Amino acid sequence: MIEQLAVLAGPASAGFFLGAGLIIAIGAQNAFVLKLGIIREHVFTVVMICALSDAVLIIAGVGGFGTIVQSSPDLITVVTILGAGFLFVYGVMAFRRAFQRQSLHTAPITPPSMTKTIVTVLSLTFLNPHVYLDTVVLLGGLSARYAGFAQIAYGVGAVLASFVWFFALGYGARFLAPIFERPASWRILEFSIGVVMWSISAKLLYSHLQFSGFFSPAGS
Repeated sequence: MIEQLAVLAGPASAGFFLGAGLIIAIGAQNAFVLKLGIIREHVFTVVMICALSDAVLIIAGVGGFGTIVQSSPDLITVVTILGAGFLFVYGVMAFRRAFQRQSLHTAPITPPSMTKTIVTVLSLTFLNPHVYLDTVVLLGGLSARYAGFAQIAYGVGAVLASFVWFFALGYGARFLAPIFERPASWRILEFSIGVVMWSISAKLLYSHLQFSGFFSPAGS
């Protein structure tokens, strides 16, 4: 039994660290979790949705769904356009909040309703093509190196990384609260979120156009 667990530890740790490397990055989803963590609103709901969404996608990828996504250019195109559009609009909203002085006090932001929070976090999750590429395609594709229980251990490790990260981010953000008692800090955060949203939106469109052959080398 101990020997079997030792054998499975390798795939599990590989899945954990690869999953963590893909998840821990400045992105739309993480920025939203950070913001709600700072104001301590709907934190558990948000981190659970993020972690469970990742878990579903990782399981789908490890189960072989990654090959379906890779072979469906039309699906990737639709998700890319919807995701880029959503991120652009969300960025506009963040820039507006950054320049609305009256909304930035010690309790700087009017807490969003539970419904709005759930819709936003689901949109930030499932309208982001990178989520599918990271979890379904990349993590799922690399799971092919393992078989049987080793593959399951790999998937469990990746799922665990997602839970650890989102709970740490959501509940750890509250320690930044003293910094955000200053209105200027909220302006910087909101402005930074807007920049991140627009950057990801532009990157999604550019990468997709490049992948589709819209941009071709000079002279070709």
